Amino acid sequence: MLKKEITLYEAVIQQANKDDYDKLMLVWESAVKATHDFLKQEDFGFYKKMIPGFFAHVDLYTLHAEKDIVAFMGIAGDNLEMLFVSDERRGLGYGKRLLEYAINILHVTKVDVNEQNKQAIGFYEKYGFKEVSRSEKDSMGKDYPILHMSL
Repeated sequence: MLKKEITLYEAVIQQANKDDYDKLMLVWESAVKATHDFLKQEDFGFYKKMIPGFFAHVDLYTLHAEKDIVAFMGIAGDNLEMLFVSDERRGLGYGKRLLEYAINILHVTKVDVNEQNKQAIGFYEKYGFKEVSRSEKDSMGKDYPILHMSL
């Protein structure tokens, strides 16, 4: 059984629960507005309604710093389904801490990334992920190509 709480550096990674969903959505919105400039406004609204439904289908982990949730990720099997860092906390190593935990503790080996999100692609490549295939549309059938990456 996995430990419920792991301290890494000054931040704490915990498994999330339904009570965290509102805070996760604040992180999601902040992160997506900062990193997904290619997303049409109507699609942003569409995904904002859909994301909470996805939470129940992944193992969610939050990263807390100074008692706030500053980042989170969702894992399904060996796939990193989502990783978001609040815009005001980007570039401080929180995404790195979550990804290292995902790879080293949760044994994640795959991730899907929007092709237009060059910063995310570079982030995952830095940790050894390589493109193995590409889909023309995302999982919701929208015109956002997806790169399927693997270690």
